[in-house]
Amino acid sequence: MLHDDGQVPNNPTLPLVICRGVLDTGNSADPEAAFEELFHRNGWGHGWRNGIFDYHHFHSTAHEALGIARGHAEVQFGGPDGPVLSVGAGDVVAIPAGVGHCRVSGGTGLSVIGAYPRHQHWDLWQMGEGSLDLARENIASVPLPETDPVSGASGPVTELWSKATGKR
Repeated sequence: MLHDDGQVPNNPTLPLVICRGVLDTGNSADPEAAFEELFHRNGWGHGWRNGIFDYHHFHSTAHEALGIARGHAEVQFGGPDGPVLSVGAGDVVAIPAGVGHCRVSGGTGLSVIGAYPRHQHWDLWQMGEGSLDLARENIASVPLPETDPVSGASGPVTELWSKATGKR
């Protein structure tokens, strides 16, 4: 759980979820396509291929899944005082709406696939820009995803987030 620090709203209810070694990217000629197919199959899309921005940012209107297709990085979650966690090829990070994230090191050869739950459209807020009150209102209205980006109907994201909210 990452809490509002006055600079980044984070999410008052939903935890960050990291699933390690979801795909064996070393045995794939196109690990980016493998992550895109995994996310698409499980109802997550509107994606992109890139890296992770090296500045603190968050999305107030959508949850986000990051599939690490190649390379590794150290990513700070929750804002400048949040934990720095290592992510590497094969991992998936499910980031609740409002949770800040920033690549702080690594990134050489990093390839990331981003995806969002069906019917959710992302926005982009940089730390220190805009009204945090508006961001908090947006975050509170983002529904739980219908499916887990890794496992589909049930999985760590849907189970943990449903339990955290008492909803499904």
